[in-house]
Amino acid sequence: MKRSPMTLRGAEMLRAELKRLKSADRPRIIKAIAEARSHGDLSENAEYHAAREQQGFIEGRIMEIESRLAAAEIIDIASRPATGKVVFGATVELEDQDEGTAVTYQIVGEDEADIRGGRISITSPIARADRQSPGRGRGGGRSRQNAKLRDRLGAVRLATRAARSYARGTDYPAHFL
Repeated sequence: MKRSPMTLRGAEMLRAELKRLKSADRPRIIKAIAEARSHGDLSENAEYHAAREQQGFIEGRIMEIESRLAAAEIIDIASRPATGKVVFGATVELEDQDEGTAVTYQIVGEDEADIRGGRISITSPIARADRQSPGRGRGGGRSRQNAKLRDRLGAVRLATRAARSYARGTDYPAHFL
């Protein structure tokens, strides 16, 4: 089984969703199915079919979350030393060299990526390009290195302005909490 990295925050979010699905949503759907069954003929009972469909979605999501948590390599990024390298859990400031605009992202696992929240997946093209730019070792790139990212619109030249990882006891930027 392939292990996928996940932060403590991401694992906690999935556990909370799993708990909600099992303790609130699943019993609610079971009651809805029982109530729909009491209405009589199931072949023409739209409420019954809708509740069964909803039950299938919930059970599928429960199985998906359980398998993702089982395959997760949960990494406490606060306990990692501050190296200044672009690695999992690092906060990276990128600058578009053509336009001069800068954005800040934290590199996280696939399940916790949220571009609007400032978190990108470690498998995203931006994170891969930033970690594997020319002149970088396997340990991740360093600040002020350049990366090229190609998409359907052409090439975008990026420069890593800063790569910060947080040691235990330090505060995370507010937009990552």
